[in-house]
Order: sequence, then structure tokens, then C-alpha cells
Amino acid sequence: MKAKLFGLVSLFLFGATTLFAQAKTEKFEVKGNCGMCETRIEKAAKTVDGVKTADWNKETKMMEVTFDDVKTDVHKVHMAIAKVGHDTDMHKAKDEVYNKLPGCCKYERSAEKSGKMEKMHEENMN
Repeated sequence: MKAKLFGLVSLFLFGATTLFAQAKTEKFEVKGNCGMCETRIEKAAKTVDGVKTADWNKETKMMEVTFDDVKTDVHKVHMAIAKVGHDTDMHKAKDEVYNKLPGCCKYERSAEKSGKMEKMHEENMN
């Protein structure tokens, strides 16, 4: 009897946990060039609590990230990537961080877009 009750309670708890933990996948552009960029970008994304997978494609410049949307959101992932020197469509890396990237990792930055992104970045950091 105790085994049946324990099994029923375990099943209920497992179902409740699965119901609330929602995995969400997002794709977005991240500026970068090479394999070192790929390692840096993916590592930065994975430092965000709740990120399950992060895969950046250097040919398409697209990042695919899967995360628990109860623990985090896509903006936090964008901010973590920008902090290591890579621009996204939501956040621009600070110039001093970008300038410290190795030469092969320095991508072309858009002046017009970067002004808007910098303003968004500053607003979100405060």
C-alpha cells in the first residue's frame, strides 16, 4: 500500500514539475566571424541560469538557444553575449569590450544601428 501511495505521489510531483518548466527556443543574429567567436558566444549564453543549449552558426551568424522561460528570458541571453563583445539585434557590446577581441573576431559594426542598440543597452542595464 505504501509503495502504491509513494508511486502516485512521485508521479504527481513529476507531472507538476514538467508542467511548470517550459523550454523555449529562440533564434537571433549574433555578430562574429570565427571558431573562437563561436566558443565565446556559446559559452556566454550558457552562463545564463536556465539556458539548456546554445548553438551559434558562424556561416549564418544565427544563434539558437533553448532555455527555461521560468528562470530566464531571451533578453538576458542577449545581454550576456553583448558583455563578451558580440552585438546582437537587441544589445550592442561596449566599444571597450569589442576592441579587446582578437583581430580575427572583429566584425563589421553598423554605426547607425549601433547607436540605437547602445541606447537600448543602456536603458536595459539600468
